[in-house]
Amino acid sequence: MSHNDPSAVVAAFLQQRFPHVEIAHDEDIFALGLVNSLFALELVMFVEKTFGFTVPSDEMRIDSFRSIDAISALVDRQSATV
Repeated sequence: MSHNDPSAVVAAFLQQRFPHVEIAHDEDIFALGLVNSLFALELVMFVEKTFGFTVPSDEMRIDSFRSIDAISALVDRQSATV
């Protein structure tokens, strides 16, 4: 699995963390009740470590991490600025 497909990387991470839950790429993981404050921090750290950038403060909001698609879009936006 390549970092060229952030959606697949993020989906695999969530699947590993929640093996009994089927998560659509556009599904709100906060609304599903999967994210608490500790996991939100873990998710931010996973994205930063995996994709090699620090999430800027203006992106540090729920909407940037609400779904696999949202996280993938965040990675794409940050990749475009490098």
